Amino acid sequence: MSTEAIPAERPKRNYNALFGLTLLALLVLLWVILSVATPSFASANNISNLLRQGSMIAILAVGQTFVIITGGIDLSVGAVVGFATVIAAMLINAGVPMFLAILITLLVGVAIGLFHGFGIVKMGLPPFIITLATLTSLRGIGLLMTNGNSISINNDAFQLFSRGSFLGVPNLFWMVILVGIPAYIFLHHSRWGRYLFSVGSNAEASRLSGVNVQRTIYMAYTLSGLCAAFVGVLLASRIGIGNPTQAEGWELQAIASSVIGGTSLFGAVGSVHGPLLGAFILATINNGANLLNVNAFWQRIITGVLIIVIVYFDGLRRRGK
Repeated sequence: MSTEAIPAERPKRNYNALFGLTLLALLVLLWVILSVATPSFASANNISNLLRQGSMIAILAVGQTFVIITGGIDLSVGAVVGFATVIAAMLINAGVPMFLAILITLLVGVAIGLFHGFGIVKMGLPPFIITLATLTSLRGIGLLMTNGNSISINNDAFQLFSRGSFLGVPNLFWMVILVGIPAYIFLHHSRWGRYLFSVGSNAEASRLSGVNVQRTIYMAYTLSGLCAAFVGVLLASRIGIGNPTQAEGWELQAIASSVIGGTSLFGAVGSVHGPLLGAFILATINNGANLLNVNAFWQRIITGVLIIVIVYFDGLRRRGK
């Protein structure tokens, strides 16, 4: 059968648009409430810090979303970020030109994503298992490479980028836009994006419709690895060191941002704008809680409750079809 027979995900777009507007309204409401509750929230310095805090998780969440839409999960992204900081630091300190060092680091992320695809497609391993194995292995490999130490990056230009701004907006937030626009076009306006939704909905039906399911899975995990490596470069630039233990727990924040943004853990439902908004909602909650001196444990509780509520309503929506 022709691949043109595959139904597009247009029926989901109205739902995604409405949910996106709801998330945007929630984010605006949080900003208004926190601006009233604590004057320091609306300061230019705090807003810049908030945007920087949310930007890297937002990019991770986009890559995670591609995977979740196919019905999978990528638990390795935090470890990939930490490992990428080590690769970038070692290359830059070895005298490799900065652009080439960044490119090689991104290719390492692509290779990790391809490995995940191979494990799922050829070895028949569940996504949870293969990415969990990578999570633990990369931490260990990174510690062996650095002898358990941090690597200071000796390149001022590399470090200044993440701390700078353009038109008053932090450079890290511009990186979200740089990733978000092509990701949106890819997911919602290309046949490859439709393939992701199709595989997440019914992999066997997709195969019978002419979709190369294996290639689609490879593609999803490769994009996730690429986004994680890119965040690793940004993190290395921001903190000025390479350390394999960095970004611990970020995989959970990326998953939480994606789910809060409306991505269904059952697959076949998701968007790009939703996870981006989800990441900044979480960043706003954490930032506001810190300014209000709320116990850090409550921040985790709030995140957990948000996930439970959204997944519950997603289940109701699915049963109501």
